[in-house]
Amino acid sequence: MEMEDDLIKPNDLVYLILDGRRKWLVQVEEGREFQTHKGTVKFDEVIGKPFGSVIFSHPHESQGYKFYVLKPLPSDYVIHMSRKTQIIYPEDAGLILMYTGISPGSVVVEAGCGSGALTCILGNYVRPDGHIFSYDIREKSLKKAKNNVLKAGLSDFVSIQYGDIVIDDLGHENVDSIVLDMPQPWMAIKKIKQYLKLSGTLVSFSPAIEQAKKTTAALRENEFYEIKTYDLIKRKYQVKPNATHPEVRMIGHTGYMTFARKIQNIKNPYRERKPKKEEYMNLDGMPFRGEDL
Repeated sequence: MEMEDDLIKPNDLVYLILDGRRKWLVQVEEGREFQTHKGTVKFDEVIGKPFGSVIFSHPHESQGYKFYVLKPLPSDYVIHMSRKTQIIYPEDAGLILMYTGISPGSVVVEAGCGSGALTCILGNYVRPDGHIFSYDIREKSLKKAKNNVLKAGLSDFVSIQYGDIVIDDLGHENVDSIVLDMPQPWMAIKKIKQYLKLSGTLVSFSPAIEQAKKTTAALRENEFYEIKTYDLIKRKYQVKPNATHPEVRMIGHTGYMTFARKIQNIKNPYRERKPKKEEYMNLDGMPFRGEDL
């Protein structure tokens, strides 16, 4: 007997797969249908079925292609969500979650929501008691992100709003993590430090190493700790009975992720004492190259 959560309901997002190359993230609505070059998928036939079912396209006699209907994973949101901006790939999102400690109950501030793909992943992980406060200064991105968050059913856990994290006072305090995906993240470091709780985490995602260098310098200047920068390369394999090898095409670089933590720094009164007298070496009488010994 299927659990209610395993059954597809009206307005649910489903991951519709025809084959290895043709996949869609779609919202099922009563009385509507999804058009493909391999026929029409009627949503009324999808609603009520368990995730993991198959459906056949109409007209059955001339089309009748098999489609798999799966429950979307967070990685599916990233790859197939409607977007016009640079995305953060699933492997990067996984590293962000692990190295920031974002988990159920976390309060997160995000600057640069883009299409809302990473926002949805973060929102999925902070449920049921956490919240994502996401800001952007681009009206098109805000509109797209709000729509994608709504489709993902995460509106109770994610707030999308206009805000410039560099100059606006956003009024947050004791935030667990801050996520930056913006052109000049180093400009925001001093401002956002006040939002973070002690031992809170920060991650900045940048496509260029120059951005990561400037952000690292700003983090050091503002006394952040555990400052580290990474990038990831994922290689997919074609696995066949007698011919297994890496796929020819791969994404060689996605972006640089710089992580840091907020600390309360004080000078060490024991190991940072200055010597009472200046220490120097007396070189009088010592031979130097070129002199007669």
